[in-house]
Amino acid sequence: MWVMVFFDLPTETRKERKAAAEFRKQLVSDGFNMFQFSIYIRHCPSVENAEVHIKRVKRNLPEYGYVGILCITDKQFGQMELFVGSKPESLNPPVQQLELF
Repeated sequence: MWVMVFFDLPTETRKERKAAAEFRKQLVSDGFNMFQFSIYIRHCPSVENAEVHIKRVKRNLPEYGYVGILCITDKQFGQMELFVGSKPESLNPPVQQLELF
């Protein structure tokens, strides 16, 4: 399962820029990677694990701006087509993560 966070945050004032930078830093510290400038993604081994990370994102929402969260399966993520210019770009295979009980 992949958790995708999309956001459009205001950056007009110094306070807004600081809040946007802090939101991005919190995403990275929680294991999200930048997919595009305002889209961050994170692989989660289960729905329960995804819910934990979604709750963390919700806890750190900035005061202003728009934030969206979307969960997709590995299969859906693998069907994504990426292009750099007009050339297709290959996707890196999903991370294999082991769980110890």
